[in-house]
Amino acid sequence: MKGARQVGKTYTITQFGMQAYESFIPMNFIESPELKAVFSGDLASSEIKKRMSLLIPGIDFVPHSTLLFLDEIQECPEARTALKFLAQDESIDVIASGSLLSLSYREGTSIPVGYERQMEMHGLDFEEYLWAIGLDAVSTDALREHFEALSPLPEAVHERMLARFREFMVIGGMPAVVQAFVDTQNFATAFSEQKMILDSYLDDIAKFASPSDRNKARACYLSIPRQLAKENTKFKYGIVEKKGTARKFLGALDWLHDASLVRYCRFVTTPQFPLRAYEDESRFRVYLSDPGLLCAMYGFGMMAAIANDELTGPMKGGIYENAVADLLCKSGCDLHYWMNDKGNIEIEFLLERGIGIVPVEVKAKKGATASLNAMLEREDVQVGYKLSVGNIGVSGKKVSLPLYMAGYLKG
Repeated sequence: MKGARQVGKTYTITQFGMQAYESFIPMNFIESPELKAVFSGDLASSEIKKRMSLLIPGIDFVPHSTLLFLDEIQECPEARTALKFLAQDESIDVIASGSLLSLSYREGTSIPVGYERQMEMHGLDFEEYLWAIGLDAVSTDALREHFEALSPLPEAVHERMLARFREFMVIGGMPAVVQAFVDTQNFATAFSEQKMILDSYLDDIAKFASPSDRNKARACYLSIPRQLAKENTKFKYGIVEKKGTARKFLGALDWLHDASLVRYCRFVTTPQFPLRAYEDESRFRVYLSDPGLLCAMYGFGMMAAIANDELTGPMKGGIYENAVADLLCKSGCDLHYWMNDKGNIEIEFLLERGIGIVPVEVKAKKGATASLNAMLEREDVQVGYKLSVGNIGVSGKKVSLPLYMAGYLKG
């Protein structure tokens, strides 16, 4: 299980292990570095179990009902190598968890190819956020039913969901921030949690990035709010540093991406299936991995501006795009965008559905969709979506959806 720090990996796996197994054995290599000795020497499963029994008092291996949880596995490369041998022992199950802040950059780690299934964990999406603040599954199921039937919601419900979505943009999906807001109903408390997470991310960059990338990765990360405040055609290294270049900063930016701190939305030269075949590696947009953390990077005043729908100017579009990118990514979509050579037709997101493409245009407010209309004139495009503050509606091949339904658009 991989993902950025503080998205809830340890908590989720622990709850699962304690509920689903008779014996749950957690090993955290940061809290208890002495446990690394378990993986020194012979890595046969039987030998690992013997050393565990010496270091962990009262350990119990219940055949076919034991979960071994190797937390912060990046701190013990030998433990990751041992996953192959532990996987061959069918009497126990193993889950490993680690932050990509260092997992991908440890040297000397033998990857257990064929014995390791990777999953990435994200923060809460909008539907999960609604559950956290008290809406039941019946209410959220009703939203999905309206989406599937393409029937407008009652206007009072729609306005309420727009307000909750703006709240989600401010709070985001980091579990500690959401919990703080649920407990206190205080935006200032949530903001304090966000600042602590941002500070910890910057500390992690300093700790785990290579010496040559540390300052550059920090500069790239801190430039994201300025990047999104512009007319966001692509990530511009000149915003990171005057006369900045890809040669200088691309490696550091890739580090942030591999650490799950940012997401790429890649430009395609041709809006056609398969999108990956037409990616232009030199052009991409960068979105922050959590909308609430992005809001916090602008300062506390941004909370009221977004929550009260008082934000204006070019940055509004970028912030709303970031929120939509977050929901699309959490639903399993790859992120791509397209713009014609003249620059007068732009599709914020292109998705794949079957062997076709689905254009998605994002509007922070109600407005015309000239770019989407042009795309829908193509015979090979069967449907396109306009995401805005409006209610559900259908006009020919164009489907209008509220912004808060972006997470339902997976292929």
